[in-house]
Amino acid sequence: MANSNPKSASSAKCPICGRPTEAQYRPFCSRRCADVDLSRWLSGAYAIPTRPDDDEDGESPEPTETPRKDDPGPRH
Repeated sequence: MANSNPKSASSAKCPICGRPTEAQYRPFCSRRCADVDLSRWLSGAYAIPTRPDDDEDGESPEPTETPRKDDPGPRH
């Protein structure tokens, strides 16, 4: 059966060091590079940055009205 992946194993590069990958450690070239990647995951180096006002469900909180510079404030 032909390989349907356009990148063959021999042309794939290790994402850590750029050397050709080894089947045993794919997508890495060695145990060392696999461990480097795992360490980066565990330390949070691959975290996706978010804004502090993002809600957990992905929806932004309702915007609050901010007074304009020229607004004298509430009238009594």
